Amino acid sequence: MTDAPKRTPLYDLHVELGGKMVDFAGWEMPVQYPMGIMGEHKQCREKAALFDVSHMGQVILRGENVGEKLETLCPQAYATLKEGKARYGFFTNDEGGIMDDLIVSNAGDHFFVVVNAALRHQDIPHMQANLEGVEVTEIFDRALVAVQGPKAEDVVGGLCPAARDLKFMETTLAEINGVECRVSRLGYTGEDGYEISIPEDKAVEITRAFLAHEDCEPAGLGARDSLRLEAGLCLYGNDIDQTTSPVEANLAWAIQKRRKEEGGFPGAARIQKELAEGPSRKLVGIRPEGRAPARQGVEIQSLEGETIGQITSGGFGPTVGGPVAMGYVAAGHNEPGQKVNLIIRGKAQPAEVVALPFVTQNYKR
Repeated sequence: MTDAPKRTPLYDLHVELGGKMVDFAGWEMPVQYPMGIMGEHKQCREKAALFDVSHMGQVILRGENVGEKLETLCPQAYATLKEGKARYGFFTNDEGGIMDDLIVSNAGDHFFVVVNAALRHQDIPHMQANLEGVEVTEIFDRALVAVQGPKAEDVVGGLCPAARDLKFMETTLAEINGVECRVSRLGYTGEDGYEISIPEDKAVEITRAFLAHEDCEPAGLGARDSLRLEAGLCLYGNDIDQTTSPVEANLAWAIQKRRKEEGGFPGAARIQKELAEGPSRKLVGIRPEGRAPARQGVEIQSLEGETIGQITSGGFGPTVGGPVAMGYVAAGHNEPGQKVNLIIRGKAQPAEVVALPFVTQNYKR
């Protein structure tokens, strides 16, 4: 017997708003609302969209030298992460592959970690087993909502003035309608925005308050995927997995200089070798020349008919106005401007390697 999908604290509100609910990573989540994926995507790029991301794992780490201990599991510099700052990172395995990606915030008396919904069953025991002297607690009594888009500061800041003062990858505790929430300026759309951790019993009230703003509309998983794809952001299970190294995935920027030099994290030998010599394959942007989108698993060939890689994420890019994709190609085939063929339904379709992201990222630095 499989477990019934879980529901977030906002489930009834999604249904009320006309959300089309689907099973996602064991959760009943809205894939879209009556506005439709294209409309929700445009809403986020031009104004503000609200996403329920309560299915993500929220974890509190307490103890001595939490940042230093996290460095034994991740290639990021968490020992020097200042209070009120957040940092993107990932767990690596002994082969240098990515076990999961995550956001780590220094909240002062504890660290706050958000992990992917589908991998919480792996990540939390991993931390519990390997972070000696650290209390690892998953919290289940809070919702997590993301307000994303150029008007996000007006939507969130209108109810929470402290949110206006945050820069990209900063976090604070602040009151919204008299309720203490954790407000972090970050997201997964390529736009400015916030993720807000809200006590479960106040989640609907605060979400309704955000949606009452004339520039804010609800958006579902469909738009979240097209937005992150245009922004060149990796999706775990598609673009990164246990076999993918951070260097292959263009994520070396997320490994700070000290860690690159010192190592001391799982898989450091492979990662340092690839940093020095280059990897055998690289994640690139792909623009199909026709109108047909190239989905995950589509073969990428050179013009000579040699298989050089495959698509990991693909779909229609509403802002770009055509199909966009990401995939891995063999070293030597990853220069922007290189012409390739995509084998879609047995036919070769012309495409071009392009630089990522497809749209400019608009974070508040």
